[in-house]
Amino acid sequence: MDPEQRIKIHDPQILKLAAQQLFESVQAPRNNINGNNSLFTRNTLLQFTANPIRVIACAILAVFGAAIIASFVVGGGIFTPTDPTWRAMQQRGSWRVGMDPSFPPFELLDEHGQMAGYDVELARAMAARWNLRLELVPIGFDSLLDALQTGQIDSIVSALPYDPRATQNVRYSPPYFEAGIRLVVRADSPLLSQSIVEVEQFSALLANQRLAVEWGSAGDMVGRRLQQAAATIELQPFSTPEEAVSALLTDASIDALLVDNITLLTMQGQGAAISAVGPALEANPYVIASPITAPVLQQEIADALQALSADGTLQGLTIQWLR
Repeated sequence: MDPEQRIKIHDPQILKLAAQQLFESVQAPRNNINGNNSLFTRNTLLQFTANPIRVIACAILAVFGAAIIASFVVGGGIFTPTDPTWRAMQQRGSWRVGMDPSFPPFELLDEHGQMAGYDVELARAMAARWNLRLELVPIGFDSLLDALQTGQIDSIVSALPYDPRATQNVRYSPPYFEAGIRLVVRADSPLLSQSIVEVEQFSALLANQRLAVEWGSAGDMVGRRLQQAAATIELQPFSTPEEAVSALLTDASIDALLVDNITLLTMQGQGAAISAVGPALEANPYVIASPITAPVLQQEIADALQALSADGTLQGLTIQWLR
């Protein structure tokens, strides 16, 4: 038969006709006890199979029905997603996590050469919830996504910023830590009394203010954007974030500081009397990445993070490793 003459079931018109035939078929008289009005008499069956539209309709119904039965038998519900990564984890009894141990305090090598840090403890707590053994795989940061996509690891837990450009290739968890740029002031600053809900409010709040920034940092770039909205904002650059924090604490002419949340928490842990005002001016959430083919694992990670947030584990990790 010429391929062009074959019926293609993906043709919308064919599918429409198939659905109509299917509806008419199920409305036909049912078999009775004597078989007088049997739908599937020999002649009717021959007529039925001679009609390709009805054959397609029955095939669709059969495949759909088989899928429903299989989903209830295997997955416990309709349209349960398959996940080869989660299945392999259960069979292997372990969760293989890739991380780059060169970004303290989230991941580092301790005095014994073992990986330690916020992310290590987070991954360990999650694996324990699933009754799985944690396998830590040290990988350079630039190679983490390649390792994930080639199946060398099951997930990335490595202070990984959310990247919307990668959502076609990986599945991201909800954020577990916000590392973005914060507006930081002294503990006695009048700016602490201001109610800031939207990022757009910062420009008006900071008019005629002098802000300390680390030269060339993300905080510096955020400050330059604020200057475009309020030209009276003045930026005072410093070589390191520690110098910028010190200037805020010792120089009365510095009104505030733009710095990342990690530096803020670390300096607070060292006793600096500073606080953040409002939300992050520029978000930088850390997330966990899993293969695009791992919807079950993605949901399990989301559930685990929610539970660890609710029971105080995440806050405890922040205090342990950043304060």
